[in-house]
Amino acid sequence: MKLVIAADHGGYNIKEAIKAALATQGHEVADLGTDNGVDSVDYPVFAKALCAEIKEGRAELGILCCGTGIGMSMVANKQRGIRAAVLSDTFSAEMTRRHNNANVLCLGGRVVSEAEAVELALLFVATPFEGGRHERRVAMMED
Repeated sequence: MKLVIAADHGGYNIKEAIKAALATQGHEVADLGTDNGVDSVDYPVFAKALCAEIKEGRAELGILCCGTGIGMSMVANKQRGIRAAVLSDTFSAEMTRRHNNANVLCLGGRVVSEAEAVELALLFVATPFEGGRHERRVAMMED
């Protein structure tokens, strides 16, 4: 699967852990930065770039990481065609794909550990959209 990942300085460490785990599973992962966890950067720049990759069809799913995941999700959800979910538990990671067809996962490097972030990302990527009755609801979000 073609994936895209990006982070600000607060999410850099979990971004790196997630990227490595996804690559070992054979996913193609485009990393849009940031390149370190020290220099302060503006998360909206990275969120908008990641969403553009999905909207333009160069990636199927995306993962955004910042300190809490909240800022990234707020920016992402303002982009037409993006359904971003910020979460920190496995049930939500699965259900946001199954029922909401989320195409962007947002995680907080100050909220979840690297191991938890990897677990959530792998589950998010592996879970398919159920379709059926959920298709109508997802379509309503796009109106």
